[in-house]
Amino acid sequence: MAEQTKRRGRRGDGSVFFDQANGVYIGAMSLTGPNGKRIKRKVSGRTKTEAQRKLRQLRQELDRGIRSSATYTVEQCLNDWLKDGLGHVVPKTLTLYTGQCKVLTSLIGGKLLRDLTAGDVRKALNDMAPGNSTRTLYITKNCLTRAIRHAESNDLIGRNVASVVDVPKGGKSGRPSRSMTLDQAAAVLEAAKGTRLEAYVVISLLTGIRTEEARALRWDHVDIDAGTIAVWRSVRAGGDTKTGKSRRTLALPQRAAEALREHRKRQAEDRLKAGELWQDHGLVFASQLGTPLDANNVERAFRKITTAAGIGDSWVPKELRHTFVSIMSASGAPIESISHLVGHQRTATTELVYRHEIRPSLTQGAEIMDRIFSAGT
Repeated sequence: MAEQTKRRGRRGDGSVFFDQANGVYIGAMSLTGPNGKRIKRKVSGRTKTEAQRKLRQLRQELDRGIRSSATYTVEQCLNDWLKDGLGHVVPKTLTLYTGQCKVLTSLIGGKLLRDLTAGDVRKALNDMAPGNSTRTLYITKNCLTRAIRHAESNDLIGRNVASVVDVPKGGKSGRPSRSMTLDQAAAVLEAAKGTRLEAYVVISLLTGIRTEEARALRWDHVDIDAGTIAVWRSVRAGGDTKTGKSRRTLALPQRAAEALREHRKRQAEDRLKAGELWQDHGLVFASQLGTPLDANNVERAFRKITTAAGIGDSWVPKELRHTFVSIMSASGAPIESISHLVGHQRTATTELVYRHEIRPSLTQGAEIMDRIFSAGT
């Protein structure tokens, strides 16, 4: 039979006793809920101090309207986030997040969410570290942090323990980010001349927009005369950009503006040839029938250009963005300006994703690119 401790708190604070059968201390609390019904809650700890701490935390949560469950696990928390809290993401991202949640489930999924500690999260990440890259660990921690935040919004937990944990260094190198040298970039621009992808390559390289943003760019978001493009859309689910700060208006380098003028003429010719088959989506970069470009087709066409440029066929369009960051950094642009131009929420993201392109070190992107790639080169 459980042995009651001598210490009993004030009415409503609960009591702590030792459970001899299970070898743990139990903290129990009983109080009247908003509907007049009695609410009985229990916590457990290996020591009396731990049980008392959890009991105080439970009291605080109840006072704040939080109703943490005695059966709600980390696995359920992750699943609920994937189902209801993730929002619109592309299938590739959903697959990535689902995979990392499965890893977390195998490590800490069985723990009750209300009993999860920062130490539990830290140990899980440390266990993952040897076989994963630092970037993968960041993604994993981000999944858990967002899942717990979703539980917080539903009053299921009072503190997000994952948010206070630092990510360890991974033991496995991720895919190295790669950018072209200045000479390689110039060769690619030259090889792209006259191709259907010329304007796409020029815009991507000289403004740093994402490939998913380029494929969703609309003519009504382009003002060639004013020399600006409004990057407000992407091909992601729902048409939104990756983050709120990804929505930005960028100045066009003169070479990019000229490429868009020529591209618009070519698209007008496509429209005439297609006749009634033309499908008007208002897209800047579209097929010969006006339909959205397929990512795989863009990649194949781009590799033909890099091959013609003499740098091989292993490049992908997103590396134009890496090249933009590299050239900007080498030209003296501060990290804050680069982060703003590429649409990152924080400079830390720019430094992490493009760590090989950033050079320690003013002008903005269009001015720098005009100086490097003049319209006549």
